[in-house]
Amino acid sequence: MADELDGKKIAILAADGVEQVELEQPREAVSGAGAEVELLSISDGEIQAMNQDINPGDTFEVDKLVGDASVGDYDGLILPGGVVNPDKLRLDKDATTFVRDFFATGKPAGVICHGPWTLIDAGVAEGRTLTCFPSIRTDLRNAGAEVVDQEVVTDHGLVSSRNPDDLPAFCDKIVEEFAEGKHEVAEVGATA
Repeated sequence: MADELDGKKIAILAADGVEQVELEQPREAVSGAGAEVELLSISDGEIQAMNQDINPGDTFEVDKLVGDASVGDYDGLILPGGVVNPDKLRLDKDATTFVRDFFATGKPAGVICHGPWTLIDAGVAEGRTLTCFPSIRTDLRNAGAEVVDQEVVTDHGLVSSRNPDDLPAFCDKIVEEFAEGKHEVAEVGATA
């Protein structure tokens, strides 16, 4: 497993308020499998992570502004949660454009907890089957997604999980999907 992702480059897209464990554990999983990982954000410098959304955690150095990043440079995308993080990302045109363009390629992505909020504003949730934190399930359904309550769900290379308790299954599945590479691009409005 230490070399499953050799030669692959993975983007993590996050902003202030990211749930620390949802950034750290997936990053460790993919880098441990051999991938190069870059942290993209909507502002440069550092982002402030949180623990359980209310307790300040560590800060993380941003590698590149998402507006300066090219979808073609990455083989996989991770969207961690935390309440504030995806709420900031979904309001940023560069972030939503990057996510929309990334999904159009069929490359695999992983999203956890509140992370799917960004998918809604990027226009890529419709027709997808995924799971998420309970409080945003209605938002996803209203955006045309099928929402299920499972530890980990995979739909055309999109891996989703509900919360930090699901991280072991989430991390295993994103490594597997990132190793597989591109998937058939799901058509908007199509059933999963």
